[in-house]
Amino acid sequence: MQFGTGLPLVQQMPNQAPWETGDDPRLIVAVAKKADELGYAWVSCSDHVVIPRRAVPSMGAHWYEPATTLSFLAACTERLRLLAHVIVLPYHSPLDVAKQYATLDRLSGGRVILGVGVGHLRGEFQVLRAPYEERGPVADEYIQIIKTLWTEEEASFQGKYYQFHEVHLAPRPVQQPRPPIWVGGNSRRAARRAVELGDGWVPSQATFEEVQERLDYVRTLPAYEQRPTPLDVVVPAGAFDVLAEPIDGDRPRFSGSREQILEDIRAYQRLGVTGMSVGFRSRSLEEHLEKLERFAREIMPAFA
Repeated sequence: MQFGTGLPLVQQMPNQAPWETGDDPRLIVAVAKKADELGYAWVSCSDHVVIPRRAVPSMGAHWYEPATTLSFLAACTERLRLLAHVIVLPYHSPLDVAKQYATLDRLSGGRVILGVGVGHLRGEFQVLRAPYEERGPVADEYIQIIKTLWTEEEASFQGKYYQFHEVHLAPRPVQQPRPPIWVGGNSRRAARRAVELGDGWVPSQATFEEVQERLDYVRTLPAYEQRPTPLDVVVPAGAFDVLAEPIDGDRPRFSGSREQILEDIRAYQRLGVTGMSVGFRSRSLEEHLEKLERFAREIMPAFA
């Protein structure tokens, strides 16, 4: 079981604590450096380009661009993995995504994890002139294109949306055969996409029962048995808060004694979950760093 964590500032939701908002990059650096020092596996940054006005009350308007943010943090850290969680693939050229994250993997010494998803915000699709109704097939093809460009020195591809012949993409990733690709989404289709095309599945806000049902489903698929490597399953930040004290009446999903928290995490591990991105409700940066350290000291060693 590995543990990663999110970052302040990079997605400023309406219910976040005041210290997690604003534009001071020192907050991002402080959390990333502390996570690097304490042995967390990754930090993550998500992807939205523009937020339609009607979605701002629920989603906020501040969403940092992930390739830029993770590149900034690569220079501030030494071993921490850099997780794009998740890139909305239909918004972007797959050739550009392959180029950006191959370059980041090279510059960071092989620390990229590319998280991808199909997206959900119809208004954002419209503004970006991206195909909302075809977002699933588009994402499937784009994943295949990125894998092709990362693994073939002279790449060719013939698909519905892109066709190219004998092209070179360089610099090439450090990780071989390529950086891992984690597929986001809660649905059965997302879990199946992860099994068929990816290296990991990253459900968002999924309950324990939903994770269990999806994993029971994908284990019946022929593609699951045919996988050359095991499927990573990562419950992401936002699904729960760990070692958090109640703030304004909020109750974290994982709370109680250390023994209870350990047992709750082990229950996920028994399902087949291989990683968690832990989140904390904190009143200040100092409190947040303390909780990062406490979790690393009291919980992480039990799963080393």
